[in-house]
Amino acid sequence: MAHLKRRVSMADVARLAGVSSQTVSRVANGHPSVVGSTRQQVLAAMRELGYRPNSAARALKRGAFRTIGVILFTLSSTGNSRTLEAIADHAAGQGYAITLIPVAVPTQDEVLGAFTRLGELAVDGIIVIMEVHLLDSATVTLPPHVQVVVVDSDAGDRYSVVDTDQTDGARQAVAHLLELGHRTVWHVTGPQESFASNRREQAWRRTLEEAGRPVPPPLHGDWSAESGYRAGLALADEPDCTAVFTANDQMALGVLRALHEQGRRVPADTSVVGFDDLPEAGAFIPPLTTVHQDFTEVGRRCVQGILRQIEGGEPEHGTTLVPTRLVVRESTAPPPPPA
Repeated sequence: MAHLKRRVSMADVARLAGVSSQTVSRVANGHPSVVGSTRQQVLAAMRELGYRPNSAARALKRGAFRTIGVILFTLSSTGNSRTLEAIADHAAGQGYAITLIPVAVPTQDEVLGAFTRLGELAVDGIIVIMEVHLLDSATVTLPPHVQVVVVDSDAGDRYSVVDTDQTDGARQAVAHLLELGHRTVWHVTGPQESFASNRREQAWRRTLEEAGRPVPPPLHGDWSAESGYRAGLALADEPDCTAVFTANDQMALGVLRALHEQGRRVPADTSVVGFDDLPEAGAFIPPLTTVHQDFTEVGRRCVQGILRQIEGGEPEHGTTLVPTRLVVRESTAPPPPPA
């Protein structure tokens, strides 16, 4: 029977480097009191022996794991993927790792399983990128002593929430089209179960109502360019449609294609505004006017909020809003003159 290779210990490193185990421990933990030459001597011994510090044991000793768990439903949406990237970048800058637990199906059982797995993996805090209604069942209990921040969700005062200012972003989009002279603005929504989609739709409707304009029936999409294309074909059959606000840029891309295929010029016949400001939005034909979301700032504030709780501060219950801004490009213009 082959013998299992014995794990290299701290004592082995100390013996090879000619120092005490306490000095090796200080080097492994990045303690500043170790003389530079001694530190290099210990590091050389670690490399020669293939020593790997037992981070789990150190974490248990200091009562912190320097790991943030992230639970999310999908990486396919622009907002989720870019927010996750920002969270990972800002966490790394603070010396924290990220453990990602995707939820395949947004059910209570799946969410409960995700929290359970993160509890077993030992994290200091959890950032949830998911609709808050999935956390509302009595069967979902948060792991003890684990702090939580929720992203882009209607959580009220139950959790600390970070979100883009969906309402003001949509208001800016609709107001821009009305200021150009359009009588009203049609709307392509995101999924009905999406908080962000609902907020944008509500703001679209309210802005039209406050301006005393007619509110056309919304067309429902699912964030995809294909759903935007289907909506765009329907809009092309509406002779009074001179302006469209889509709930994201990918659906706007589909709308642009449909209008082009049906002989509707953008923006000469129909203006189109998106939401997100994808990096490619300026390369659309025509370049897309859209609402810019600062995903980097959302990620930074998520990490900032969870670290505040981890370090003993009180959670900021309620919602922290990250401002949006309208980026005007070439897909919007005044409406065509009456025939």
